[in-house]
Amino acid sequence: MTIALVTDSTAGLPAEFADRIRVVPLAVVIDGVARAEGVEVSSSEVAAALRNPKLTVTTSRPAPAEFAEAYQALLDGGASGVVSVHLSAALSGTHESAELAAREFAGRVRVVDSRSTAMGLGFPVLAAFQAAGSGGDLAAVAEAAATAVTRTETYFVVDTLEHLRRGGRIGAASALVGTAFAVKPILHVVDGSIVSRDRVRTTSRALDRMVELAVAAAGDQSEVDVAVQHLDTPERAEQIAATVRDRLGSRLRALYTTEVSAVIGAHVGPGVVGVIVHR
Repeated sequence: MTIALVTDSTAGLPAEFADRIRVVPLAVVIDGVARAEGVEVSSSEVAAALRNPKLTVTTSRPAPAEFAEAYQALLDGGASGVVSVHLSAALSGTHESAELAAREFAGRVRVVDSRSTAMGLGFPVLAAFQAAGSGGDLAAVAEAAATAVTRTETYFVVDTLEHLRRGGRIGAASALVGTAFAVKPILHVVDGSIVSRDRVRTTSRALDRMVELAVAAAGDQSEVDVAVQHLDTPERAEQIAATVRDRLGSRLRALYTTEVSAVIGAHVGPGVVGVIVHR
């Protein structure tokens, strides 16, 4: 059996995997013009648009037909089944679109909710890819992704909560606390939703605390994969990556340092840095 993999563009997969896994793009809508991320708009363009108060920036999910087209092409190409892994259903309707499309294929397509996004989605996709490469059947590959979801933690720090508030990805009350008391929250993705894990007074302390939480999330695992992701702040991300590399030492199996996708950038804003740990 040959199982094919599909994900969406918010995964921001490392370059060496991106052309081996079918990626369905979400869109960034800048002043009413929708552009497919990774194809027609870049993360840096979104960062620039967010800094321009005259521009409106929103996002949109793929239609079910886009997923159906991807599934059909893979099955026609010889795949015996498809595992489709997507960003949290609590954050986007993308998962719903994939589920609706999967109904057309009589059990040959399994859809998995990563309950996260960025490399919080990417690591379950890579786990599924490895299982498929080892000859796993449809159920085994889907299970590999689902298991990776439970072993992946996502923490991040934003310069402002305003972008998350506008997009409805964090409650207005939480955003108000961050603004009114000038605190920097360390955000955590829990069961697919964004919550505040800790609050500190400065950005530097928030970044230090985020690293502490990431190292704690690694636990005593002998092998850990980590992604450090950012939008328009590569120097900050490199510093965090160096600290993570030093703290985890020989336990660190893989470390990816990348920019988040354009759609994720639209919701978190320039200056974001996140650490995603996969045990």
